[in-house]
This record gives sequence, structure tokens and C-alpha cells, in this order.
Amino acid sequence: MPATAGTEPAAKTAAAVQADCAWTTWTAGQWYATGAIVKYTDGKYYIAEHENPGYDPVISTWYWEPHSGCGGGTQPGNGNCNHPNWVAGQWYAAGSIVKYTNGKYYIAEHENPGYDPVISTWYWKPHTCGGGGDQPPNPGSFVVSESQFNSMFPGRNSFYSYSGLVAALGAYPGFANTGSDTVKKQEAAAFLANVNHETGGLVHIVEQNTANYPHYCDTGQSYGCPAGNAAYYGRGPIQLSWNFNYKAAGDALGLPLLTNPWLVQNDSAVAWKTALWYWNTQTGPGSMTPHNAMVNGRGFGETIRSINGSIECNGGNPGQVQSRVDAYNRFVGLLGATPGGNLYC
Repeated sequence: MPATAGTEPAAKTAAAVQADCAWTTWTAGQWYATGAIVKYTDGKYYIAEHENPGYDPVISTWYWEPHSGCGGGTQPGNGNCNHPNWVAGQWYAAGSIVKYTNGKYYIAEHENPGYDPVISTWYWKPHTCGGGGDQPPNPGSFVVSESQFNSMFPGRNSFYSYSGLVAALGAYPGFANTGSDTVKKQEAAAFLANVNHETGGLVHIVEQNTANYPHYCDTGQSYGCPAGNAAYYGRGPIQLSWNFNYKAAGDALGLPLLTNPWLVQNDSAVAWKTALWYWNTQTGPGSMTPHNAMVNGRGFGETIRSINGSIECNGGNPGQVQSRVDAYNRFVGLLGATPGGNLYC
């Protein structure tokens, strides 16, 4: 939101600036508490907005924010909100500030060809004219609480964080937010039950069968496999695989997934976004997206068909189908809702 007019803050003394510079050099894999300040490899400073296990400050922008107290990063605004409206398809250089259709302002953290600021959060960051910064997502609007999420996945890998899921929700605002409260809970439970099955309870980040890795490059695509023929293996909650899926998901989300598929295994929010991309936009071997199946009353069974129906449905693997249904029934019960009909495929 634009800052209101008022008195200008006094300039910081040299001692105060020095106090802001209690930083360490960023180290991948090291745990950082909220408020920790690091100096990145580009010489700029970043502050941890959320605790994290050493995520990359340039990539994982929900966890880190540029810090100006040490002379680098984002500079505070000057109260001037006279910025141009965002235009889809227009090229923006890093540092460009635009006014989006929701009336809010965004600053380009990375140059981009007019990606949507609300969806493409690796390229854009919320901006306050008075020098604010990232506005954290509001988890209160999601039908699954953090405690319920933890109950669903007691043995999950810490990479699959609740905060990462909540950060990803803005990419598809209709997810678990369409229809009655029961339908919202059913969709959330259906999504989480399927990713539970795909990842062994949110344990596996990448595909376990490494022998399959070289098989996911469709060389018939004009854009090829720029990250390498063995780079497009299954990753994330939905186990995104194949170069054409990384290309399509990256284009939809405004992320360079074709050239940097490792983002999906290194950034929790990106991983969740790819799963939501598939859920909300892809039909797979089915006839509708999983999202449409749940909000239109077609039932949990249709979500299975859209994800792995060619192998599991119509008697293909009833044990796998039952595993998904069991998880769905458990999750929807935790949310205090009924499962509805058409659970099988």
C-alpha cells in the first residue's frame, strides 16, 4: 500500500548503520533465523524474513529480502507513487516499479518480458512507495492450518514446508477457495492426498529411480533440453518430469524452469507452485483438471485419473488407488468435512 505523507525519518548515524551490518557471509545449507543478515556472492546484503535452511537469497525471495542497511539491496522509497501501470508482454529491467491491476506496486527483482507480478514472484516483489517490502502471505485464508498440515505429514521432509505451500497459493487463487467450505476442504484434502502418494508422505523431493533420469528429454521439442538430457526427472510434490512439462510450468509461473529445473528441488515455494500448476491446469490422461473435478462434484476418483489414470484406473492398479483414497479420507476427516462420492476410478 502507498505510504501516507508525513515527516521524513532522520538520517541514520554511522554507528546506527554499522549496527545494521552485523552480517555473515551466506553459506548454502546453513540454518538462518528470521532477521539474520548475510552478504551474498554478488556483494549485496539480504535479511531473512523467514527462518530457512540456507536457501539461496536470490532465488528464494519469500525467505530473503534485500537489505539496505549495509549499503546494498533495495533502497527505501521516497514516497513518490507515480509509477506506470504494468503491461503484460512489455520488457522490464531489474528495478522497474509498476502499478498492478490490484492497485498495488511491484518492483522487478530480475529483468523479465512482462511476467505477471502476482504469479511470477521470482521476478517481482511487492513494493511500498515508502520503502516497505515483501508482504508475507496470509495463511489464515487457507482451509488447512499449520497444525493440521503437520498432522497429515508427521514424517515429512522439512523442505516441504507449510510456509512454502502458503507462499505458493497466490499463483492459483481459486485453489481450495472455490465453492462451499466443504468443497474447499475437499479440494485441499484431495490435492494433499495425491501429493502424499507421489512423494511417500512428502518425504521424497526427487525421483528415486535415477536410472530413469535420462529418459525425460523429448528431443522432438524445438527448445530441446538446455539443462542437459538427464535434468528433467521427477521433482516436487507432484513429481514434475519431462522437459515439455518444465517448459510449460515455467512459462505459466514466470520461472526459468526449462533452463534451471533445479529450482523445483531447491525452493519449497517453487516446488509447491509446480504442483498447483499441474492441479489447476493439466488434465493428464483424464478429461478434466483435478481442480475442476473437485469443484464440479466429479469426485476424488477423477483427480486420480488426471494424475495417473492410464496406469492405476480401470483396474490397472487398485492397490495404488486405494492408497490415495485412504489418504484422502483421512485428510478430509482431519479438516472436519465429508469425502463426497465417486472416490474411485
